[in-house]
Amino acid sequence: MAQDLLNAVEKAEYDASSIQVLDDMEHVRLRPGMYIGGKDDRALHHMVAEIIDNSMDEAVAGHATWIEVELHENGHVSVRDNGRGIPTGPHPSDPKKSALEIIFCTLNAGGKFSGDSYETSGGLHGVGSSVVNALSDHLRVEVARNKELMAMEFSRGLPVTKLAKIGTAPNRRGTAVTFHPDPEIFGALKLKPARLFKMARSKAYLFSGVEIRWKTAIADGETPTEARFHFPGGLSDYLTETLDGATTYADAPFSGSVSFEKFKAPGKVEWAINWTPARDGFIQSYCNTVPTPEGGTHEAGFWAAILKGIKAYGDLVANKKAGQITRDDLTTGAGALVSCFIREPEFVGQTKDRLATVEAQRMVENSVRDHFDNWLAADTKSAGAILDFLVLRAEERLRRRQEKETARKSATKKLRLPGKLTDCSSKTREGTELFIVEGDSAGGSAKGARFREFQALLPLRGKILNVLGAASSKLGQNAEINDLCEALGVGLGTKFNVDDLRYDKIIIMTDADVDGAHIASLLMTFFFTQMRPLIDQGHLYLACPPLYRLTQGARRIYVADDAEKERMLVKGLGGKGKIDVQRFKGLGEMDAKDLKETTMDPASRTLIRVTIDEDEPGETGDLVERLMGKKPELRFQYIQENARFVEELDV
Repeated sequence: MAQDLLNAVEKAEYDASSIQVLDDMEHVRLRPGMYIGGKDDRALHHMVAEIIDNSMDEAVAGHATWIEVELHENGHVSVRDNGRGIPTGPHPSDPKKSALEIIFCTLNAGGKFSGDSYETSGGLHGVGSSVVNALSDHLRVEVARNKELMAMEFSRGLPVTKLAKIGTAPNRRGTAVTFHPDPEIFGALKLKPARLFKMARSKAYLFSGVEIRWKTAIADGETPTEARFHFPGGLSDYLTETLDGATTYADAPFSGSVSFEKFKAPGKVEWAINWTPARDGFIQSYCNTVPTPEGGTHEAGFWAAILKGIKAYGDLVANKKAGQITRDDLTTGAGALVSCFIREPEFVGQTKDRLATVEAQRMVENSVRDHFDNWLAADTKSAGAILDFLVLRAEERLRRRQEKETARKSATKKLRLPGKLTDCSSKTREGTELFIVEGDSAGGSAKGARFREFQALLPLRGKILNVLGAASSKLGQNAEINDLCEALGVGLGTKFNVDDLRYDKIIIMTDADVDGAHIASLLMTFFFTQMRPLIDQGHLYLACPPLYRLTQGARRIYVADDAEKERMLVKGLGGKGKIDVQRFKGLGEMDAKDLKETTMDPASRTLIRVTIDEDEPGETGDLVERLMGKKPELRFQYIQENARFVEELDV
């Protein structure tokens, strides 16, 4: 064994020849997740967003008045604008190449770094156009500039034609990019008209100075084949349409637009907000027209302004209960849109899901706060209705907290669970965790590994009922489901109230094997269909137990799968002697020390938060129904469509 390991190490010798150097386009194709988030449907449509954002930057800068988005019958998509047109002259860094070729074939190349060409822009990293090019099997660029029409074509990031003049353009200017996502990267995934239509329309709301033109040759029965969008009211129009005639506490949204001139910075913030009893709260935020679904500093500044403003108004009208209002109360029933334009924003990741620019929080808060104070003072009817609603929400939240503190003291006595709930000692929900574990043996190990103050355990026997494959009457008769509901303190479906949850985190902890993954899938399906707000508000997690423990002398590490185990066997652990391999056939085989160190201790564990990412309502529900529902033919079809993405299958 030792000699075999030594031979393997010698064969895998790490020297200068082991270092690979990939050019820009090769790296994008090898690791698309670093640039657009992956190879899934969201990443596919993100490519279109990158090109539209380039045209939007031209519009926001005052150089373009319209943008056209067209989905062709062959799956290509075109984005055209009447901006200045991409420069086509030789680039100073390489006179043999045009600036256009540099932009589409080189990462970190673009006209948005210095701030001279654009005061604000959505593309800051200089990778958008080149990444789209690298991940397309065909891309064509046409530029009308200086009364000339130029064109160049690419495939998978490489030029297939030279930049050439194809005609004159005396009355035309701008850029047109047409591309087709590469099936080698995205498989059978196709661009969806409804998703692109929604994307195009939202851009028109975000900048009232641009007209968006939409065309599609692919009919889906719902999306119009042609449309034009121009919204002078901007976000206020957007919010009014989103709320779709619902009853609101203010007759008209609190909306506005303020430049950052007093901060001696370019850019501005726009917003619209109203409260309604008709639906759950939501916020959609943007920076330089780029959606930021995970929020960031601009959102934090906006909510800080609204919270301070409503509390100040409460003091003004002598409402002593206004001081109890928190941001959680504020966001309940609030429909909010926030869009800021700033120079050189800092995003988390290339997909720009979260804004990290520190100054944005201060500028947005100070800009919105003054206007909100004036709006409340000018419309006392709306201000009073909003304040009364928020005070009621605060009182309800405090009442439920008190009930939980009382209920937890007798929770163990009330529960009649064959799985034997082991509760934690904390009397409040904040910071508590319920581990749903697979079987009594795993529960035994977990009892010794848990932190008694804030971690509770609920062992489940076997696989939970597949709620999509069962009649609704069976749900109430299923022992495991009843145990789970009683432990959580909530009901099913319409009877579910997220405020009744007894625990802050619900953590699914199953074996690191196929059966464990199946149990986790069944549980996630249950929570998605019966308790979706639990997921939406970030309470559901997956634990990540290891599959192996490797020991070499005094060195010990844990690895998640066979591939990582083989790499470590070749590399070694840095200790002396033979490497001992311990495979955990289940959580029950792990001793309390192993389980605590790897899976339960917040200081050293890894948790995966379960989230729902969808651009269209019902998108995730359709996928869950397809994979977990009663029709096996739909699962078989999904496997056929996505099997090519499985790079390695360990049997």
